[in-house]
Amino acid sequence: MNMELTNKRVLKELLKKYNAKPEKYLGQHFILSKKALALMIEAAEIKADDNIIEIGPGLGALTQELAKTGANITAIEKDPIMIRILKETLADFKNINIIQADARQVSKSDFDTFGDKLGINYNRNKKYKIVANLPYNIATFLIRRWLESDPPDSEPPELMVLMIQKEVAQRIVAKPPRMNLLAVSIQFYAIAEIVEYVPKESFWPKPKVNTAIIKITPHKNKMSSSAGDRQKMKTFIAEKTFFAVVKAGFSQPRKQLIGSLSKKLEIPKEKILNILKMLEISEQTRAENLTLEQWLLLTNNLYPLLKREEKKF
Repeated sequence: MNMELTNKRVLKELLKKYNAKPEKYLGQHFILSKKALALMIEAAEIKADDNIIEIGPGLGALTQELAKTGANITAIEKDPIMIRILKETLADFKNINIIQADARQVSKSDFDTFGDKLGINYNRNKKYKIVANLPYNIATFLIRRWLESDPPDSEPPELMVLMIQKEVAQRIVAKPPRMNLLAVSIQFYAIAEIVEYVPKESFWPKPKVNTAIIKITPHKNKMSSSAGDRQKMKTFIAEKTFFAVVKAGFSQPRKQLIGSLSKKLEIPKEKILNILKMLEISEQTRAENLTLEQWLLLTNNLYPLLKREEKKF
């Protein structure tokens, strides 16, 4: 019989049995909300033949719900004590593979080879989804890392459904006039939407901040349909060039965009002004006011003016 892993008393007894406790440095906050777990499963649109990667399963509450779908689950856990506990809490399931590893050190290309390493028929296809309650301190690092993939050797996931810090989730889905570097960085690669907010009381130990469930669906083609004006661009933009322009624009976010671009990219202000006028962007605008499509068009027009080293792929 499956343990009730959303019951605080059960969790405490389980940890006591293994002489363990929640570790702050690992960001261990265990989910108590069945509703939140159900929302994650629904948002992930899981099919029985899906390959699911879970990061930081902890005691296994989310892992159990993922396994009930019949999908192939690979749970990556860093804490050796949690590994021991998971072998007990997940003993009834035959479709879960527990890997002891630091997710920050696992390359994306490793995800679709775990099955081969374990000698099981996991790798029926190389597509996978990531569903996880991520530690707040490494969430943005991992999201960026998973999205910045270059096919065919390291395909990004089909989608990600994650519990992360509420404020970070809001920054990721931001639109003008609240755009930020993180929002542009994520939205360049994917469509992001907040599924639901989860109060801090839904976790034990209770964190200091609230949480959000966010769904991130990578574009099938980084330069295609999902971002509107991308198809209208005459010049392919290398990612390095795009982010060089965006980072320059956000280098002084409270100042006018024209000054930041001119200073960081070493382009005369009058040339940048001409481009802004052509794109019908106010010369007084700040980086936070530009849409993703405007950043793409701006980069396309700034490209011929960039120094040679900025153009390298």
